[in-house]
Amino acid sequence: MLPTYVLARDHLQRAATILAGSDHQSRQIRYIIERTISLIEDIRPEPDRPASNVLDFTAFRERHERA
Repeated sequence: MLPTYVLARDHLQRAATILAGSDHQSRQIRYIIERTISLIEDIRPEPDRPASNVLDFTAFRERHERA
């Protein structure tokens, strides 16, 4: 995970801790923050692309079939 994401996750975790109130708005904001943290943790680095300008048609087709 990139250092920027780690820092953002840490800040969001601190914010969620600060929002320990039991009122409705605090719970909603805490839920949003916790969901954002989980999305950050789910980020997977993209695979390295070859340093070539040759296109692999099989890989191209597979990528576009999934989309």
